[in-house]
This record gives sequence, structure tokens and C-alpha cells, in this order.
Amino acid sequence: MIVCNLTKPESTFDQVRKHLPDLIPTDAALIATALVEAARWSIAEYDNHSYEWGSDAYEHMSAAVLKEVEQVHENLESAKKVTKASKTEAEEPVTITIPLRPSQKVGEAFLGDRNDLKTKLSDLLQEGVEFHYGPTDIGWHWSMERVNWQTVTGGDMSKRIRFTAEFIDNNEAVELGPGGKKKAPKKKA
Repeated sequence: MIVCNLTKPESTFDQVRKHLPDLIPTDAALIATALVEAARWSIAEYDNHSYEWGSDAYEHMSAAVLKEVEQVHENLESAKKVTKASKTEAEEPVTITIPLRPSQKVGEAFLGDRNDLKTKLSDLLQEGVEFHYGPTDIGWHWSMERVNWQTVTGGDMSKRIRFTAEFIDNNEAVELGPGGKKKAPKKKA
């Protein structure tokens, strides 16, 4: 499995060079950049719908996520009435996972008419890529983190909502943070 660091794309170039040693450096750089772009422009596969980043799907995606945010808030309110939560539990954010698929279309568009490189990109995505990302690297992750859910719900949110990215199929997501890497939860069988 190749590692693609969205925060440091130059390290992705090194990974491509090691994984595909027969490529000339410029072709390896093209594939590395295509991998980074495919991840940044990932397609959200949420609630049996596909949402492409950069399209007008933002309102539809946030409306779909709003249903889950409201459910989480209702469950927390009812749990709070039953038991008194400790102060540390009240400060911890609630995490919602966004399932993503790298946008092969965006990666291939970056490669232009180089069908040989498009095939290699497709093969890499099929084998699986471990994407390392920061808070602003993936479009859908970034935008869902920026929604003011308290205003959108029209209520008083007692907990902060936090989002994590999870790549589907053979790909994995690793969130980079101030404390280092945070592996995404394992996929359910």
C-alpha cells in the first residue's frame, strides 16, 4: 500500500518513486500530484448518495448530515436527563465519519491524455492508498467542520460536532494532528 501525504505532497512523490521505480521523475511527479488531487476532491458517499466536492452538492450534503447531527443531539439530550455526565465527557466532541472515495475523474483530468499514467493511477487506487490528511486537506472534511451546526439546527448544541474522513474500498485515511497520526476506525465487516 502506497502512502499519500496530502499535507506534504513531496513525500508522495518519494512513495511513487519507490513503488513504481521504472517511471521517470516527471511521470512519477504527475502521478503523485494526481493522487493528491484525487484525495482532495474526494467524493462523499453519504446516506446512499454521492456528493462531488466543488459542485453545488454542498447544500444537499449538509442537509443529509444535518439529520445525523440532530439525531446525535437528541440522543445526548435524553442521555443527559437520565444520568449526569462528568465534565470531561461534556467537553469531548461527538465524531461523525464521512465515507469518501478518491475522485479518479479529477486525478485523470490532471494527467490529460497520458493513458499510460491513467492506468497506473487506477492501479494504485485499486491496490489501496493510505491517505494522510490534515484539517484543511480534504474538501468535504474541511467544509463539514466549518458548518455552524448550532445555527443550522436552530438550537443550543451542548456538544461540539467533529468530523473524520474514512476512505472506502481498499483506501485508508489517517488524520494528522498536533499529536501525530490518528488512525481512522477500522471498517465494519
